[in-house]
Amino acid sequence: MVEGKGRICVTGGTGFLGSWIIKSLLEHGYAVNTTIRSDPGRKRDVSFLTNLPGASEKLKIFNADLSDPESFGPAVEGCVGIFHTATPIDFAVNEPEEVVTKRAIDGALGILKAGLKAKTVKRVVYTSSASTVSFSSLEEKDVVDESVWSDVDLLRSVKPFSWSYAVSKVLSEKAVLEFGEQNGLEVTTLVLPFVLGGFVCPKLPDSVERALLLPLGKKEEIGVIRYHMVHVDDVARAHIFLLEHPNPKGRYNCSPFIVPIEEIAEIILAKYPEYQIPTLEEVKEIKGAKLPHLTSQKLVDAGFEFKYSVEDIFTDAIECCKEKGYL
Repeated sequence: MVEGKGRICVTGGTGFLGSWIIKSLLEHGYAVNTTIRSDPGRKRDVSFLTNLPGASEKLKIFNADLSDPESFGPAVEGCVGIFHTATPIDFAVNEPEEVVTKRAIDGALGILKAGLKAKTVKRVVYTSSASTVSFSSLEEKDVVDESVWSDVDLLRSVKPFSWSYAVSKVLSEKAVLEFGEQNGLEVTTLVLPFVLGGFVCPKLPDSVERALLLPLGKKEEIGVIRYHMVHVDDVARAHIFLLEHPNPKGRYNCSPFIVPIEEIAEIILAKYPEYQIPTLEEVKEIKGAKLPHLTSQKLVDAGFEFKYSVEDIFTDAIECCKEKGYL
């Protein structure tokens, strides 16, 4: 089998981000091992992965689960890099936060340990979240950089939306960075805002749905009136950029835009008048959180170039939703 640039392990391959990263890696000449949760009845359709260009020659699919950290060993073997995108998501807090957090940390460290054991892994890129930098105090901040960490005690006491997920991401990211330092494994993290654009997975991604509540006719569900955001393809490119960078340093925000809901409405009204969304005056009356801008200057200074505009982000997301029957 031709390995090209080498083989990369991508955890969480059936997710929005994992599947797009696999697509990008194949296009960039890499071979890919990806992990999905066990499917004993083989009921899950993964043809959206196996039908990707180059997948028949260069993609291998493994069963692994964050609840069983040692299950990632076979998928990591022979890989030169790991992109860890898989994470437990429990926005409704159906499980105790401590359980979700333990699973996230143990799973992440299990993957890093597999990387050490393989002896071929040169770098790990851990996919983090804006929730790890957005809750450092009760005050709304306008701009945050990578030096900011969300306050876990604050999250546990105030319990904002998705607080349990945020705690698990903060503690997991800190754990992987510390493990890398202590064990001589190159680990870097990518802090992501709302990720939008097209998608190859069949399910409507949560972040796409939340940013398209206006055209989806779900105005009453809007809780955010200013979004930090990035195109999914820029996210995939940023993962590959950090993999190939000669000497990446720690955390990197990957969020080129901060977009008020009025700007979203203007784009949709101009390009998609067929959607009966509220007028700009009505949109301005919507109340909600103003998320901080995650300045990505560190990533840009390292040499990365964002490729997509805000209009590209929404056009690609809406066209994909139309094609898949969500709009």
